[in-house]
Amino acid sequence: MTVLEARTPPVAPRTWVRPADDPAPVAPPRRRRTGGTKAEDRAILVGSVLAGIALSWVVCFRLLPWGNPLAFALTAFVAFLAVVTVATAATSDGPMVTDRLAAAVISGGAAVVAIALVSTVAFTFVRGVGALTHSNMFLDDMAGVGPRDPLTDGGVLHAILGSLIQISIAVVVTVPLGIGTAVFMTEVGGRFSRVVRTVVEAMTALPSIVAGLFIYAVLILTLGVPRSGLAAAAALSVMMLPIIARAADVVLRVVPGGLREASLALGSSRWRTVWHVVLPTARAGLATALILGVARGVGETSPVLLTSGAASFVVVNPTVGAMNSLPLFIFSAIRSGEPLYVQRGFAAASILLLLVLALFVLARRIARPRTDRR
Repeated sequence: MTVLEARTPPVAPRTWVRPADDPAPVAPPRRRRTGGTKAEDRAILVGSVLAGIALSWVVCFRLLPWGNPLAFALTAFVAFLAVVTVATAATSDGPMVTDRLAAAVISGGAAVVAIALVSTVAFTFVRGVGALTHSNMFLDDMAGVGPRDPLTDGGVLHAILGSLIQISIAVVVTVPLGIGTAVFMTEVGGRFSRVVRTVVEAMTALPSIVAGLFIYAVLILTLGVPRSGLAAAAALSVMMLPIIARAADVVLRVVPGGLREASLALGSSRWRTVWHVVLPTARAGLATALILGVARGVGETSPVLLTSGAASFVVVNPTVGAMNSLPLFIFSAIRSGEPLYVQRGFAAASILLLLVLALFVLARRIARPRTDRR
């Protein structure tokens, strides 16, 4: 044995294993998209709708004396729910049946609300279209015009101006008070804030006639303020204030606390934090609160009737004399019973809807961030 062979360690035996063939790749199972619908789902939906209508027709017009549109619609909806449940159960598992039934119920409720809203607005415009086609409806008042005079005479200019003046005064009064109350309840807190929140929540359901009686007793009887548009605006303010304060309180609570903490950590005072951070962040929600308050106040009749009264001519000064409004004019026109005057009332209701829509668009436009106003 040589020296080289003595220094070389023995080599351990090795076992060679033939590698197995790699299996063919298996494609992962395709997951169903929850946001879309398949052809099978659409077929079940359409078939269930048609089957529900057919079953409702048989039940209402052949088996039972329920031949009216309301009974037909209710029966068709119940039959649709039953058919869609059975059809889904035959093709899918239990969770899909529950999901399909819940979606059908929610969609049906949304359809009922949409139909009610659209039919109300359409009925109002259809009944008042005869008066809306005349320009004098927007440019003249009812001074010297009787209930039986033709639609080419008179208009609701006095009521439009009265509603705008009253709601403008009410907004100027309630927006600072309502937002300030919400800031106090949200940012200041304490024992007294809980009392304020309880009072605000209780006043949210305040009847409009009570607000009118309160202003009538305090301003008109006690302080001697004459019945005028200013008194009517004060009554509307009493009604709008809790709505705006409650809605603004909910909106300010949603603002993340991290924004407040970051502002305070940078050395800002609580007031500057509220003014420059909290309120700009909640601008869109505060606009919604304003819209809710305006929608509550602009359509009220009894406070204006108690505190201002009706006038058939244009009144611009809100501190002297009676001042009419669109809801009060609508109430007087519909109650008269004269066909032409009733048509004027529906035209005034259509104008009121357009006015509320314009105020809504204006509030949303103001509440948009500056970067989105291009």
